[in-house]
Amino acid sequence: MALARVVITDYVNDDLAPEREILGDIAEIEALDAIGEAALKGRIGHADALMVYHNVKLSRETLAELQRCKVIARVGVGFDNVDGVAAREQGIVITNVPDYGTEEVADSAIGLTLALTRGIVHYNSANRDPATIWNYLPAAPLRRLRGRVFAIVGLGRIGTATAVRAKALGMDVVFYDPYRQDGYDKALGIRRVDTFEELLRQAFVLSFHCPLTPDTRQMLNEETLSLLPRGAYVVNTARGPIIDTSVIPAALADGRLAGAGLDVIPVEPPPGDDPLMVAWRDPQHAAFNRLIVNPHAAFYCEEGLLEMRRKAATSCRRALLGEPMRNVVN
Repeated sequence: MALARVVITDYVNDDLAPEREILGDIAEIEALDAIGEAALKGRIGHADALMVYHNVKLSRETLAELQRCKVIARVGVGFDNVDGVAAREQGIVITNVPDYGTEEVADSAIGLTLALTRGIVHYNSANRDPATIWNYLPAAPLRRLRGRVFAIVGLGRIGTATAVRAKALGMDVVFYDPYRQDGYDKALGIRRVDTFEELLRQAFVLSFHCPLTPDTRQMLNEETLSLLPRGAYVVNTARGPIIDTSVIPAALADGRLAGAGLDVIPVEPPPGDDPLMVAWRDPQHAAFNRLIVNPHAAFYCEEGLLEMRRKAATSCRRALLGEPMRNVVN
C-alpha cells in the first residue's frame, strides 16, 4: 500500500519528529515553510492532507489545485485563512485545534491587563531616563482593580479561562457572546449582557476572545470606541482585524484610552509606516508608554506548540484512515 502524502504548508521547516511519530506509518511528510499563498502554487496538488499554520492563506484558487485532499488541518484555533466554503464544495474537511494555547492566551490577556493597569511597562520605560524622578507619578493615575469591570467579548474556551483569572483578581467579570447558551453566567459567577454596546459602556478593561467573522471585523472602531468610559483599557489576543487600530494612537493621546495591549494586529508583520507602529516607536507619543505590541505570541509555550502539532497530525491520521473526525469547522 502506497504511503499517503501530508504537506505542511508553512511555519515548520526542520524537525518533523512530532508529525512522523503519529503519521510515519501511513504517510510521507513534506514541509514547505511557505511565506504567502503564492509560494504554494504548483506544490500542493499531490497532497492527501494539509497541515496549515498562519503564514499562508488558502483561497478558492489555491484549493482548486488539490486533486485528492481529504482534510486541511489548521494547526491552531482560528481558521479564517482557509476558504471553508470552497473546501466544503470540494469535499475537503477543515479541522482546527480549539483547545491548544487556552491557558497561555488567557494568561497573556491577564498579563497584558496587569502590565497596563498597574503601570508596569510604563514605569520600566519611563525610568530608563535618568531625569525621571524615581517614584510612582509617571504612570499616574492608576485605579484599584478589585470591583472594576473586566469585559469579555466571546466566552469560548479562552474567554472562559480569562474570566476565571479575572475573577481571581476580584474583578467584576461581564461578557457579551450572542452564541453562548444561557447558564454560563450562573455557572461561572459572572454577568451577561445582551449587546456589545451595553458591554462597552461599563468596561474598565475590554478583552477580545472572539473569532474573526464579518460581524466582528473592526468591531472596535471610532464609533464604538467612543462608548467606552474615558480611561478604559483594551486588550486583544484574538484576531487583529477585530480592532481598527488606526483609531488607537489618537485615543491614547487624548486620554480616551489609558492603555492598549495588542498581541495581534491587522497586518502581521506590520509595515513600517503603519500609524500604530509610528506612534508606538515615538518617545513623544503617549503610545510609547501606554501601548504594548506583541508579535502574535500569546499562544506560545513549548508544551503548547508540541500539543497543537500532535493534535493536528492526529486529525490528518483520522481522515486518512477514514475514522470519525473531531473539531470540524466547515
